[in-house]
Amino acid sequence: MTLASDTPVRLTQLAHGGGCACKIPPGELEDVLGGLTGPAPEAAGAPLLVGLATGDDAAVVSLPAPGGAPARAVVTTADFFTPVVDDPYDWGRIAAANALSDVYAMGGSPVVAVNLLAWPRDVLPFDLAREVLRGGLDIAAEAGCHVGGGHSVDDPEPKYGMAVTGVADPERLLRNDAGRPGLPLSLTKPLGLGVLNNRHKATGERFEQAVATMTALNRDASAAALAAGARCATDVTGFGLLGHLHKLARASEVTAVIDTAAVPYLDGAREAVRDGYVSGGTRRNLDWVAPFTDFGDTGDGTRLLLADAQTSGGLLVAGEVPGAPVVGELVPRGAHSVVLR
Repeated sequence: MTLASDTPVRLTQLAHGGGCACKIPPGELEDVLGGLTGPAPEAAGAPLLVGLATGDDAAVVSLPAPGGAPARAVVTTADFFTPVVDDPYDWGRIAAANALSDVYAMGGSPVVAVNLLAWPRDVLPFDLAREVLRGGLDIAAEAGCHVGGGHSVDDPEPKYGMAVTGVADPERLLRNDAGRPGLPLSLTKPLGLGVLNNRHKATGERFEQAVATMTALNRDASAAALAAGARCATDVTGFGLLGHLHKLARASEVTAVIDTAAVPYLDGAREAVRDGYVSGGTRRNLDWVAPFTDFGDTGDGTRLLLADAQTSGGLLVAGEVPGAPVVGELVPRGAHSVVLR
């Protein structure tokens, strides 16, 4: 039976997970995707610049430049997830900012998006779905990105996100395989989103600092990284800082050294870990990166925060980004992908 539109609804209680913490675990996903790359289609009119090989944030193809015009690349991605907060408008804003982030993480600018909506139509009123879509539309407008419709399905679990297409300069992409020894590592948003969202799901407490962080576009951070000459970056989402850093270091054939004391955290994040609000996704992230990480004497709580499954997190840039803390550096490849100090 569909709930009345004025009945209070906690959206997070209708989902088995929340936000990017509901991703398929990275190890399992790599097992599924292994060997699925193949030769380029004979009829393809545009070379694939970035594909599945390095597990980057989006796919990129190069378009021919007619008449001597500057070359352009098309960046394409899709991202959607279950509710990470109870407020439908905020959920829509967070999901849209997260989807747009993949384009910014490649050094691109989003141009057009389409909505992806799964809705339990026999349980939730469509007034709530409208609020979710309104949130996505407002964030896309802030990004200067068109929303041109989308696709919806009836589903027992609510899900929302976007497929986004953007453009970039093919000579100035941000890629996860372009890191080089000697480059500093900058992080443009604090960690702790996962544990605060998990606390919100369990208790109903609202964390304004988390919502503000998740709805902030990575547009300015991407532009600043490009302006500073950066060519290597990724965004920090469901696999946590350690997971995304491992993928970057592996793709770039380097080792990443992290100064754990320099990593920023949201207010309340350490308390949330202390009180046990750690998602299964975060624990799976930590298990996955453990064989590739030298943890040194880093404590369990910090390890969990570094592996915390972020939703709409910041950019991790190989280079200095004005206003963002430097949290480590890339060094020649050693025995581990990641070393904590």
